[in-house]
Amino acid sequence: MFLFKQVVAFRPNKVDLLFATKTFIAGMFALYIAFALNLAYPMWALGTVFVIANPYAGMTSSKSLYRVLGTMVGAIFAVAVTSFLINTPYLFTLVLATWVSICLYVSLLDRTPRSYLFMLAGYTAVIICFNSIAYIDTVSIFDMAIGRFLEITLGVVCSAVVSSTLFPLHLGPVLQTRVAKTMLDTNALFDSILLDEKHQDNYTALLANITRDTSDIHALAVHLSYEKSKFKGMTKSLQELLHQVTMLVANLVAMSERLKQLDQIDATYRHNLRKLHDHVAEFLNDEHPIHEDELRHLPATFDADFELIFKDARPEQSVILGSVKMDVRHFIQNVRAVKLIWQRIQQGDNTLPEVITPLTTKYPSLHRDYGVALRGGISAFITILVATAFWILSGWKTGFMMAQLAAICACILTAMDNPVPALKIFIRGTIYSAFFVFIYAYGIFPHVTTFWQLVVVLAPLIIYLLTMFTHQPLVGLGLPLVMSTVMGLNLHNQYSLDQIMFFDGSIGSILGPIIAVCVIHFVRAMSPDMSAQRILAAHYKDMEQAIYMSYGTEFRIHLRGMLDRIGVLNTKQVQSKALGLEMNKALIESSTVVDLTRLQELRNKLAPESDVVKAIAQLQQLLAEWFQAKEKNKTTTAQLHNLILQLDHVDQAALQIGDEDIRHRLEISVNNIRNSICHDGIDTPDDMTLLVGA
Repeated sequence: MFLFKQVVAFRPNKVDLLFATKTFIAGMFALYIAFALNLAYPMWALGTVFVIANPYAGMTSSKSLYRVLGTMVGAIFAVAVTSFLINTPYLFTLVLATWVSICLYVSLLDRTPRSYLFMLAGYTAVIICFNSIAYIDTVSIFDMAIGRFLEITLGVVCSAVVSSTLFPLHLGPVLQTRVAKTMLDTNALFDSILLDEKHQDNYTALLANITRDTSDIHALAVHLSYEKSKFKGMTKSLQELLHQVTMLVANLVAMSERLKQLDQIDATYRHNLRKLHDHVAEFLNDEHPIHEDELRHLPATFDADFELIFKDARPEQSVILGSVKMDVRHFIQNVRAVKLIWQRIQQGDNTLPEVITPLTTKYPSLHRDYGVALRGGISAFITILVATAFWILSGWKTGFMMAQLAAICACILTAMDNPVPALKIFIRGTIYSAFFVFIYAYGIFPHVTTFWQLVVVLAPLIIYLLTMFTHQPLVGLGLPLVMSTVMGLNLHNQYSLDQIMFFDGSIGSILGPIIAVCVIHFVRAMSPDMSAQRILAAHYKDMEQAIYMSYGTEFRIHLRGMLDRIGVLNTKQVQSKALGLEMNKALIESSTVVDLTRLQELRNKLAPESDVVKAIAQLQQLLAEWFQAKEKNKTTTAQLHNLILQLDHVDQAALQIGDEDIRHRLEISVNNIRNSICHDGIDTPDDMTLLVGA
């Protein structure tokens, strides 16, 4: 009912209509050429245009390229195995199911447009093999594979040509707006953190929005290589800029946590904090071009401003203020690094400053969920086995449509936490499309005798359905409606519709997705809460790994991956309030990872036999055990108590250090770990419950 109301309330705007009209023109162009070449299945050329349709030319082109490559790989595999296994149907099914599950597993681990290649290679092989078996008396597997490849390539070429020449819409301006907004958001949060004396309780949610935006921009930037905007060729530079933005996120979180600590003691220091903010903001808002040798520059009054703040602060606030000074200094330097990279990108220069070590040396350093990928592969494997076994045992001739639809549905939405609701909408769309096919086949097509008439009668329905593609709540309905209608009409030069084939095909098109839904529900589907818990477990594992890391490129890549995971985590719409609080704490904990590396750095600088080194080693061991317990959600109050006692012990041992700078850095790290990892000082019942792992 809710979906029906959305459809009724939907009113396409000019942009929607332009996109839909362009896509329809590309589809008709592909269909006309397929007719002219007398290809076996012109519907695949038409359907390909609709599958890869996207408002942005770069995304259409990248998807087109990988669809062609995926189809080619799948076709080669199909030809290679069919001749050997066609007489052993169960072994053949087992091989195909294994192939699809492996391809889907790899696809789910690759968060770039390249993932489309692997997924297509999987289920394209199934489509070609099952179609060649169904029509074994009239077509060979080789002809089927060649035909499929030609039809897909035709659709891809037509789509790319129309998308890039007819009112092209490029990603470059969109990314420019998104990057500018992200930079404004970071500046606004800096203002809020330093000037808001009451301090925003929801700042972690706002920061999480930035991490989510950077993850989105990171994915969009990959498509820049496939379009002609001014940012073409700037993918790596833009991704590097986003890596630096994630460092800003860590700065802002750490800064905010320290100011919360200070406010709990005494807020008198804030009188001079405003002066510091004004000087920093003025320095950062300077529009003059930044030179590489100026990246480490600070406002001229930076040290003097902090001297005034220290002067009005209480003695017990000095260590925390030292941490704030370090965070603000890093924030300024990171902002200037972002502005310098952005400055070069806008000038068409894709080189990075020499002082900035690129974090993309081991790209992608992004979150990968191996468990979800494995479960997705297993669900596809079982789905194909069940659907194909039903086809074989029943002897149902049109059962191949059921089996191939089951394989497709087992793949296309598996990246979602729970694909079942979306697949149910897909099934509804397939059912609705059967009515459209019936009306066209028996009420309209008998009166259509020329191609232009075909275009005219298809245009109203297809264009309207295509306008849904640009609206996220409706694309799940629009896509199956378009594709099932196109496939059900089965357009050919000599058009005729077999009534038995029509009804059998409609039943198969419904049963296939139903089989996929049932298997995915029991094997693959998980709630957002479960998905968030899995990501949190990976977060704590990464926190543990950071304990013995040295600060450097490897650590920064590690931190980038952690913050990307936080961005993914904050897309989860969890129901549990306690889990939501834990997700916010994960972002706070990530900002303190640098303090874990600092412990290791200071431990290496001090004499191995000293008491402070022994105390640090014991603290690291307790931290590792704490994160291991957090990963398994089995923390206890005793563990937390021992950890805080050991932090106090390290603080006392630090007094023996003669080097004031090392002692001060150690005190800062101990304070930050106590506050942001142990969450010491949080006294609300809900938060305390989280600490004991309830």
